Amino acid sequence: MPTIPQSAPAGIITVTQPPQQSTSYFKIAPSQYITFGWNFSYIIATPTHLTVSAVCENGNTYPVGPTNGIIPGTATNVVWDPYSYQTSHPNLPLAQAEYNLRIWGDQGPDAPRAPGYLTPNSGLTFALYTPQPYTPISSGWGCPGCSGALSQYISHPAFAGIVATLLVMFLSGSALLRQGPI
Repeated sequence: MPTIPQSAPAGIITVTQPPQQSTSYFKIAPSQYITFGWNFSYIIATPTHLTVSAVCENGNTYPVGPTNGIIPGTATNVVWDPYSYQTSHPNLPLAQAEYNLRIWGDQGPDAPRAPGYLTPNSGLTFALYTPQPYTPISSGWGCPGCSGALSQYISHPAFAGIVATLLVMFLSGSALLRQGPI
């Protein structure tokens, strides 16, 4: 075990993929893999393993990755197949919701900041969704809001503006035509 000075900063993980600036949306579908990537900084005591999990807004926690959420301590990314997870765990299905990615080392998910040791990271939010199946138009697809389409357009405020504009253009043009050549 290396000697760690008390003045050393706490080790951190910075998630680089997907970007943390906005919520990324991923679909739960065959062959739709999600790659989470990160960098380490200030790590003096390298963890033997990392645990990666996704915590849903409904409170359920899911392991991320092919090895039940536990990967080598030097790993800088993990690839997750949410569709495979979904099909192999029917008792705890993934929800169409927002998730918080949590990554921690040997000291556990609630480890305090310590010089040179990995501080747990829970800064990434992402969302999962299930795509709807394709419905061809010939199969009876319809437009529920399209009945009485003409009355829908006539009652729209923009329709009145367009009619008024055309009326002003027509009347102005006819007045100019009646004046004759100059």
